[in-house]
Amino acid sequence: MAAPSRSFVRLARPPSHPWIRRSHPQPWRQRRTFQTKVQSSGIPDYAFAFDIDGVLLRSSNPLPGAHEALTYLQRQRIPFILLTNGGGKSETERVAELSEKLNVELSVDMFVQSHTPFAEMHEYKDKTVLVIGGDYDKCQLVAKDHYGFQNVVTPGDIVCAHPDIWPFSKVFLDYYKTFAKPLPKPINPSNPSETLQIDAIFVYNDPRDWGLDSTIILDLLLSSQGRLGTLSPQNGNATLPNRGYQQDAQPPLYYSNPDLWWAASHPLPRLGQGGFRVAFAGLWNAVTGGAELEYTMFGKPHQLTYEFAERRLRAHRKMLFGQRGLNDPLRRVYMVGDNPESDIRGANEYKSPHGSRWKSLLVKTGVYQEGSVPSCEPDVILEDVGEAVRWAVEDAKES
Repeated sequence: MAAPSRSFVRLARPPSHPWIRRSHPQPWRQRRTFQTKVQSSGIPDYAFAFDIDGVLLRSSNPLPGAHEALTYLQRQRIPFILLTNGGGKSETERVAELSEKLNVELSVDMFVQSHTPFAEMHEYKDKTVLVIGGDYDKCQLVAKDHYGFQNVVTPGDIVCAHPDIWPFSKVFLDYYKTFAKPLPKPINPSNPSETLQIDAIFVYNDPRDWGLDSTIILDLLLSSQGRLGTLSPQNGNATLPNRGYQQDAQPPLYYSNPDLWWAASHPLPRLGQGGFRVAFAGLWNAVTGGAELEYTMFGKPHQLTYEFAERRLRAHRKMLFGQRGLNDPLRRVYMVGDNPESDIRGANEYKSPHGSRWKSLLVKTGVYQEGSVPSCEPDVILEDVGEAVRWAVEDAKES
């Protein structure tokens, strides 16, 4: 449910700070020394969560103030995590790239990307799962080598073994053959016990080949018990719930990222994984005559991802300070993002099981365009990540 609308957006006027250089003085800025609000134990009672694309980076380039903001927080020992709907590679690889680009020492324990929560889905680790999205076989390698899934299949594996599953795949076959591996079982619907059976479908990252990926997901959701090449006899049965669709032990479908748009190097936002999800939902609606599509969504703004992120933030805070002040409450978390529908809505609607208050800070360096009305209203709108950190530190001190 969307957050209730408010009648105004408060524009921020944070105090000046030494690591922000300005070309002319601004007389309304009151110059005073930063003081970090701490509890009696010496531990700050607030922390930060930062989106990456459109906040810290634009495409692969650091945004102004990003290095200085994170460096300031580290010097002051104010905990923060990076919380992104991006993905497509391992957390280790991504953190190494970010550390180099931002010139800030980061660690995996302070990083959550869209598919990181999949690592905790232990019930599928000895099953056969389909992993979709990303470049080459990077997502498959994340699932297998980093998350512990033992039997991972990709659409590339399937189309190389059975090219007729998607008749328009010829132009992509050379690409798929560079990383495709043999299937654990063939697609042989005449012998169901020996045909490839998929137990779960995971969309790790933005799909690259929408036609192939949509076809295979559709085949599985219409199949009998996830066996490729079969059709469930229950499909269209009006006496069953959902007219029989997804009532025959088909594999569950998990998306990792709901973002329709993301901030790339192109001047206009580009379609993300959310675009694929909406397109597939339209395809499903047309094929089934309006049956409900059952799936589970991770990623911002959803509660599951924010709960996972808060656990990661609290664990990082504990590691940062050790046992000292372990029971001190984390009173406030400042979510800094550029996307009203993911970052801002997520922070506004999140219900922390620990009682922490999440505040939403929207910056103008990504998806949100200055002058437009945000689809979900933030607590405050700021120019960039540097101004967001200055504002939040002052807000925490004064609250």
